[in-house]
Order: sequence, then structure tokens, then C-alpha cells
Amino acid sequence: MNARPHRRRPARVILAALALLGLAACATRPDPTDREAVAEFEANNDPLEPLNRGAFFVNEGIDTLVLRPAAEAYRIFLPPEIRTAIRNVLANLRSPVILVNDLLQGETQRAGVTLGRFVVNTTVGVGGIFDVATRQGLLGHTEDFGQTLAVFGAPEGPYLFIPVLGPSNPRDLAGFAVDTAASPFTWVSGNDTWQAVRITRTALTALDTREGLIETIDAVRSSSLDPYATLRSAYRQRRNVEIRNVPSAASPGAGGTGFGVGRGLEGQRR
Repeated sequence: MNARPHRRRPARVILAALALLGLAACATRPDPTDREAVAEFEANNDPLEPLNRGAFFVNEGIDTLVLRPAAEAYRIFLPPEIRTAIRNVLANLRSPVILVNDLLQGETQRAGVTLGRFVVNTTVGVGGIFDVATRQGLLGHTEDFGQTLAVFGAPEGPYLFIPVLGPSNPRDLAGFAVDTAASPFTWVSGNDTWQAVRITRTALTALDTREGLIETIDAVRSSSLDPYATLRSAYRQRRNVEIRNVPSAASPGAGGTGFGVGRGLEGQRR
């Protein structure tokens, strides 16, 4: 009885993504004779800016009242060793999605690394609690269907900001929907225990991501004249680095810290 409603969720997610794609397609360009306006429009790639800023304002309220306090409590009550173990497990659980996208992009060597990391960390690393693979030279990386679409030549489309999920664009939003549908956790049906596992995984992913961004977002809010524009620029820069498979300066081979729909809330952070 519980399986059918659950299996309809990926379809609803994809339909929602397509609806936003259609909304983005309706955006109008400025008067072609106004060269300065056209140049700014193309540089920002944000034709839905009023709507996006409204969504950003809503997100700021949610973050201030709920997300940041929860992340602070997560940091206070769980020691670093436990948070690292949780992060390792979450990264390990995402390995199947990363592996699929490695293969779709023809990155066979990276696919081998992903598979090797999953096997080593699942077995020797006790279900991914310990990142044994990194100590053996198998460095992690992030991959998602938004990146796969970019490799296939799909344009990113206009910038979007979605409350709670953060920065995105139509390509990454569609990729996020496909990754969600492709995740084994989406399709595993069962009793209430499995449902609890899925909810716990989602909650821990959100907490882990937001906890890792406490200082970063605080710095943006305190030092930037326009936090919305700063996050928009940072998101695009990070996504371009990930699409090109450029190693992070902080940790070669691993994804950099960030948030937003694309890699989503489950990127590996080492």
C-alpha cells in the first residue's frame, strides 16, 4: 500500500522542475537598443531577479528562524568526530548516483575511483563511517546529472533561487530531479523503518550542509553589500569548477563547500 504513493514522488519532482523550466522560458529580454541593459542582462543571466530576490528574502527568514539555529545545535551537541562520521556515511550513500553520472559522462577512470571508494568504505570503513579510501589514495569527487547535462551541451538557463534548496538554474534543477529519481533510496519500498531511514538521511544531509556553511554565509551577510548577488556569483563559479572537474584547492579531488540545487545538499565535503 505504501509503495505506490512513494513511487509517484519522482514524477512529481520532475514535473515541478519542468514547470519552472517553462516559467524561466517566459522571461523577456530588455530592449535591444539599450545596449547597457542588454549587457547587464546577459552578464547576470537573471531575468527573474525580482522573483528570485523575493524567494531569497523568504529563505533568509527560514534560515534565521530554523536552519541556522538547528545547524548551531548540531555543531554544539555533536563532537567533530561524530559529525565527520555522519558526513562520511552521507557521502558514501551518494556514491551510486555519482557512479552513474561518471559513466554517463564517459569518465571511466573516475567511475573506477567512485566504485573503489564505495567498496572500500562500505566494507573496511564500516558502512562508510571511516573514509579509508582517501587514505589509500582514492580521492572523492562530486558528480550529478546537472553536470552531466552540461557535458552533453545543455545550456544552464536563467538563474533561479529556491527557498531552503538555494541557488540553481533550470539545468541543475532538472538534474537534481533526475538524481533524486535515480537514487536507490527513492525506489526502496518497505515498512516504516525504511521511511524513517529516508527522513533521517534527508535531515542529517541538510544539517551537515548548513553546519559546514555557518561561517561562510555569516561572512557573506556581514561583509557583502548585496548578499543575493554574492551568492549568485559564488554558485556559478563553483558549478563551473565542478563541471570542468577541476580539483578543489582545499582538497584535491573533492568537491568544494557550497550549497544549492545541482550537486544538491549532498555534495562531498572533506
